Amino acid sequence: VKEVASLSLVSSACDVVAAAYASTKERHPYLGSVCDAAEKGVQSVTEASCVQPVLATLEPHVAAVSEYASRGLDKVGEKLPLLPKPVEQVLSGTKELVSSRVAEVKEAVSS
Repeated sequence: VKEVASLSLVSSACDVVAAAYASTKERHPYLGSVCDAAEKGVQSVTEASCVQPVLATLEPHVAAVSEYASRGLDKVGEKLPLLPKPVEQVLSGTKELVSSRVAEVKEAVSS
């Protein structure tokens, strides 16, 4: 999860979502109250001592899955060069590609 989160595309997308979440909580107080309650509930569950034995039991399995996922992520990264790029750069490149294709089509149609 940390490896995926460290990718620029994922990290910048999370930043955009976090900003939208914070903004929504600010603009809509009732929704903000519900979100605050949900956040506290999740926090209390993750801090509960009853969760620790389950996590200890699952730890070797999680480590194996993590290693397998890491290798898979490396292969995906080789095939998708946009993963290390931030969202803004991907969107900018996409807009440029689309506008150049539209310009090509317009020129082909007009000629």
